[in-house]
Amino acid sequence: MRILVTGTAGFIGAALAQRLLARGDVVYGYDNHNDYYDPALKEARLARFAEHPNYTHQRADLADAAAVDRAFATFKPQRVVNLAAQAGVRYSLQNPRAYVQSNLVGFVNILEACRHGGVEHLVYASSSSVYGANRKLPFAVEDAVDHPVSLYAASKKANELMAHTYSHLYGLPTTGLRFFTVYGPWGRPDMSPILFADRISRGEPIDVFNHGNHSRDFTYIDDIVEGVIRALDHSAEPDLNYNAELPNPGTSNAPYRVYNIGNDQPVQLLRFIELLEQHLGRTVEKRLLPMQPGDVPDTWADVSALRRDVGYAPTTSIEQGVENFVAWYREYHAKD
Repeated sequence: MRILVTGTAGFIGAALAQRLLARGDVVYGYDNHNDYYDPALKEARLARFAEHPNYTHQRADLADAAAVDRAFATFKPQRVVNLAAQAGVRYSLQNPRAYVQSNLVGFVNILEACRHGGVEHLVYASSSSVYGANRKLPFAVEDAVDHPVSLYAASKKANELMAHTYSHLYGLPTTGLRFFTVYGPWGRPDMSPILFADRISRGEPIDVFNHGNHSRDFTYIDDIVEGVIRALDHSAEPDLNYNAELPNPGTSNAPYRVYNIGNDQPVQLLRFIELLEQHLGRTVEKRLLPMQPGDVPDTWADVSALRRDVGYAPTTSIEQGVENFVAWYREYHAKD
């Protein structure tokens, strides 16, 4: 297939592009290479597949409608995976306008390009953060998500609403994937695995928020990519059992789906840190601090809908995943 993927210099986008190329797809990558975190890591990810004969790359911003339209007109994708976004919960407290441009304006540009380009299926990144102030665990797509606690979360919920509108009005099949704490080799340096690994490596204390009572549904990158590809290959269809009097937020009478994509096995944050210490070969002081604005205490993905519809089945244990991550971390930073 001809697949356009946005965010291909990013953590998930780069891993997805490699898997799609390996199975024979033709991939057009789109990324603005911004400096939210070290662009050198983005360049290093991209270098692993940029010279593949079936890969083309465009450096541009999603908020640039002309650039988006040009990519679609040039490549004529059959399917699209939109992973590019302004990421980060805490950063959204300091720089809210960045989220409007990338996650709202940029997403409208993708929707419009898909609509006018006759795209067969749009898969896009949502986030577990949409569950916000919800406390019922595990989080299920059937739950209402009307109380976000960060602008990042609100922007991702807005993406789901915007996608439904295009599915309803124009028959564009859309599938939103709510990612749960993705980690692994080539991960984002603003997320806890690399932040913790850096401090442990240097013997520095770790700040552990919510007094160490956090749990997260850590999901290994390979399991995430497998789920994205399975969703991409199963185009969203109208739910024949949809009841407008008792609406299911995860489906519709339009070709629209929203799924959780996680490991379905939450892990205490202190256990995750313990595994990092074990594989890095040293222990450090943990400074237990209060909850931070925009954070939630626990996440846990109910992935039954994705399992039912596409056969999603994560297989990487937290022990194996952390071991793989630390092996990559050591190798990557040995070059510094």
